[in-house]
Order: sequence, then C-alpha cells, then structure tokens
Amino acid sequence: MNILVINCGSSSLKFQLINTDSEQVIAKGICERIGIRGSQLVYVPSSGEKQIKEADMPSHKEAIKFVINALTDPVTGVVKKLEEIGAIGHRLVHGGEKFAASTIINDEVIAAVSECNELAPLHNPANLIGVAACRELMPDTPQVGVFDTAFHQTIPEKAFLYGLPYEYYEKYKIRRYGFHGTSHSYVSKRAAELMGVPYESTKIIVCHLGNGASVTAVENGKSVDTSMGLTPLEGLVMGTRSGDLDPAIIEFISQKENKSLSEVIQILNHKSGVLGVSEGFTSDFRDLEEAANAGKQNAIRTQNVFSYRVAKYIGAYTAAMNGVNCICFTAGVGENNPIIRTQICAYLGYLGVTLDEEKNHVRGKEITISTPDSKTKVMVIPTNEELAIARETFALVQKK
Repeated sequence: MNILVINCGSSSLKFQLINTDSEQVIAKGICERIGIRGSQLVYVPSSGEKQIKEADMPSHKEAIKFVINALTDPVTGVVKKLEEIGAIGHRLVHGGEKFAASTIINDEVIAAVSECNELAPLHNPANLIGVAACRELMPDTPQVGVFDTAFHQTIPEKAFLYGLPYEYYEKYKIRRYGFHGTSHSYVSKRAAELMGVPYESTKIIVCHLGNGASVTAVENGKSVDTSMGLTPLEGLVMGTRSGDLDPAIIEFISQKENKSLSEVIQILNHKSGVLGVSEGFTSDFRDLEEAANAGKQNAIRTQNVFSYRVAKYIGAYTAAMNGVNCICFTAGVGENNPIIRTQICAYLGYLGVTLDEEKNHVRGKEITISTPDSKTKVMVIPTNEELAIARETFALVQKK
C-alpha cells in the first residue's frame, strides 16, 4: 500500500509517499512559505531529479493541491491516479491524555485534538489545517493521526505529576506529556534490533537532539520518563527554547524588563536556548560547530551548556531505570555532530562508556560508536519518523 505521510507546520508542509510493502520512499518534498510571499514546492521523486516550483500557496489547501498534482503529474509523477494512495498518515503533536495510540481520524478525533490546541498552540492548529485540507481534497481516503505524545502515555504517575496542587491536574490535566514520541519509539526499537535483544527486556536512553531536543528513558519497550513536559519548552537547552529554569525567573524578567507574561514566554520559546546563550549568534548547531572550531568563546560556551544538560538527563534516567543497556543519539545534531557526542559521553565514565573516536566521526549513518569493551553501548541511529507514521497508518487501515 502507498501511504502519504503529511507533517504540517504553521507555514510549511513536509510530505513523503511510502510504499509499505518495500518501505521505500517513492517521493518526498516540502511546501515552504505557505501564506507568505515567495512560497514554493520542492519535489523529489525517487527515480528523478529534485524539482523546485514557485507557486502561490495562500493556505495549506493549495499546498496539498500542489503535492497531489506533483505526485500524479503525467511526466514526473509517481502514481497515475489518487486511488493508488491507500491512506494518509498525519503527524499530530499533542493528543493530551485522550490518545495513547494512533487513531483513525474522524470528526470526534478532530474535536478532541482541537481541545488540546492550547497545549501546543504552534503545532496542533497547523496539523489540523493539514487534516482538513486532505479530507476535503481526498474525502474517500482513510486518514490516521499519529501523535507525538502517544508513546509517552506509559509514563507512570510518579514521573508525570508536577509538584503543584493536585487539583490543577484534576481540572486542567497539567502534567508531563512529552514529545518526539514517534522518533523515540522508532529509535529505541531499532536499537533493540541492532543489539539482537527483545525490545521488552531493554533499558535504552534515546537522545533526540535537534533544534528541538528531548531525552527519553525507554524501559522494557515503554517510555517511563522524558525531558519535555506539558509543552515542548521544558527540558534540554534547545535551538531557541530555554529548557528547564527556575519559574521565578519569568516574573523577575517581567518586572525588570517591563514585559508581559506572554512576552516573556515568547522570549523563552524563540530567543533563548542556543540562540540566547550564544549572545544572539545562531540557533543552528552547524554554525555553532564552525564558530567553536574557530575558537569563538560564545560558541564554545554554548556547546558546553548544551552537552552538560544532555549528560545530566542521561544520568537521571539511568537512575530512573536502575541501569542502562544502550544510549542512542538521533535527529539533526545527534546524528551529525561528533563534537557534541564526544562532549556528552565524556561525562559518562561511571557507565563505562568508551567511544571509538574514528567511528564517532560519522555523520548521518547508523553505527555503534562505542568500543567493543565499552560497558554501555552507544549508537547513532538516524530517526525515521515518516516510516514510523507509515507503519502505524498501514496497521490501523488494515484493521478497519
């Protein structure tokens, strides 16, 4: 079956068409600057060259139309008609406590996801716009929602509750939800396969390190704790997000800078993290790596802060699981930044971690970077959220 995987952002739409029999990507691409002047479609068929087409996309509906036209184009398309697409899988960021697994999308599901919009205001509304566009343009094609939060619904109460009045959890469901669940699930399962051990008898820590970053403890195939919380703002220092901080800082900045609460939260989400610590230099870890190699102190400082925070979470989750078999690095930074991996692993001597420096210089490849005698295995495993979404979508459609 051909599954169209859709990942909608506020002004972008990433897509892949995946054949679930071979698990091959037939075509992929992105619609950029939706609703903004200069929008374009980047389309890459598996058997052809990348195409870039300037196109007016005032909304996600027009973007979906361009995707469909590209996939069915008589010359460069990969399917002859829409009926060859068996289902659509959507990445949905926040499902709250309502969804512990992927689900077939219907009106009730859309209403339930909409109720979680305030928990992910940058993501959920855009995700739902993509769903609505696909439902309108391909009404007879089944659609599945795959939630970032679903994998983390196994986190126990002792880990997901905050030290707040319990009534806030009862009334508003304020708790740790966690994100990047599709990635953490895929990578931890792949690690178990590579180690040749049952997924249900592992203790794995997955470090999903990108512009958005999170660490998850996966024990016996289940998420038992994760660094992001009610929203993606908690946890690690990220590209532009602050991560963990003393809550009183919000009021302090508000008073000192004469800013509203929403303005301070905006700063914590968009002007902090790597961007903030580097004195506004960059939020891109590639720029940071280049500047650090050139001896720029702001870049070196920022790398140190980021790596230290990741190492702290690895230590915490080793304690939470009373041990760890494997530590996995994934996502843009985790897969492609040997320096960050080296810095993090330098803190893990107590786990008997020993890196193979030559293997650690790899970028974007699946590899074990620890030495054979390392007491804890360390791997680089490129994430594949699109394939995970396609698998989930296929499984649900088959049951329907």
